[in-house]
Amino acid sequence: MDAIDVIVTKRDGRELSTEQIDWVIDAYTRGVVADEQMSALAMAILLNGMTRREIAEWTQAMIRSGTRMDWSSLPGRTTDKHSTGGVGDKITLPLAPLVAACGGYVPQLSGRGLGHTGGTLDKLESIPGWRASLSSDEMLGVLGEAGAVICAAGEGLAPADKKLYALRDVTGTVEAIPLIASSIMSKKIAEGTGALVLDVKVGSGAFMKTVERARELATTMVELGTDAGVNTVALLTAMDRPLGLTVGNALEVAESVEVLAGGGPEDVVELTVRLAREMLSAAGLDGGKDPADALKDGSAMDAWRRMIIAQGGDPDAALPVAAETMEIVAPATGVLTRLDAYGVGLAAWRLGAGRERKEDPVSFGAGITLHARPGDEVREGQPLMTLHADDAARFERAVAALDGAYAVGGPGEVDLLPLVIDRIRA
Repeated sequence: MDAIDVIVTKRDGRELSTEQIDWVIDAYTRGVVADEQMSALAMAILLNGMTRREIAEWTQAMIRSGTRMDWSSLPGRTTDKHSTGGVGDKITLPLAPLVAACGGYVPQLSGRGLGHTGGTLDKLESIPGWRASLSSDEMLGVLGEAGAVICAAGEGLAPADKKLYALRDVTGTVEAIPLIASSIMSKKIAEGTGALVLDVKVGSGAFMKTVERARELATTMVELGTDAGVNTVALLTAMDRPLGLTVGNALEVAESVEVLAGGGPEDVVELTVRLAREMLSAAGLDGGKDPADALKDGSAMDAWRRMIIAQGGDPDAALPVAAETMEIVAPATGVLTRLDAYGVGLAAWRLGAGRERKEDPVSFGAGITLHARPGDEVREGQPLMTLHADDAARFERAVAALDGAYAVGGPGEVDLLPLVIDRIRA
């Protein structure tokens, strides 16, 4: 088979055959197909799209490029959640132990932050001693002990995706929905979970800016999961404003612990409980304890502590605190009508909470604490947010990122997406 023939087929708007897809993924993984050739194919896919069959076979070919995990030795059903990423999106932290407390097993493979969106592993690494890298046997051990594990994906999981992801990032083909969907789902299917709930974010702080694009991506991923025999459902959720009242690694861990203790911001609690119910239902476990009760009776907190300890962390240790703080105050009296998720995320990134390159370190204490949310009444001079950084020199660029990201006006000017916009099944 020839790479040029595969490129020309998609360039001319025709379907790739099963043989072409299997060959090109395998050949690219082995280095037979060059980066420039795969770049041309990725651009042709971006421009001409793929059918459901093509996307499903592309995804399966990427799964076959590596190993597939197996949790059949566990005495219960597995269920997982994937978020497309956002600002203040700490939901995985309370969600995994919450579902475990209600009878599910949660093998959660997570990632690190890049740009304005935070990474689950970075947040958890602010807990002293906690380890992100676990072997398959260690994952199984933590699952057996705590019912949930949150860790990094191993090198053997869909290596074709890892190589293609890096290429898409530098060739202007990140936005291709067939490639986004297959990238996410190849890893999630290879993870071996029996049920999957997708949290597809919509808004300025999300990858998908419009409901229409988010629905297209969610539908494609649900179809991929269904075709692979994984019971899959998706929720479209709001990311036009940050989730909760904190953005940053240790700050979000502290807020997650508040949720597990029965408190925390209303939107974080609502979305955590909704996703937990979806995960349990998808796994056929919705006849037991309700997640809202598990937050109140302490069983979710118990599962959190077991999970953190099993991964080497100290749940009682003090979390990192930034050396410097700065307040942003309300410019007028009225109602906070706007708090743009992207602007807040960019500011937190500039404060040191995120990274430009995957090898860059993060500042665990850096980030933003919010004191008001859209719809809240504020007074002129009242603190709207507190910026946290280890280096005061970072404040100037963070403040610049917030220019135009918030506004004060009248109550009729607040226009927000509903927290849960839509639910999508096969």
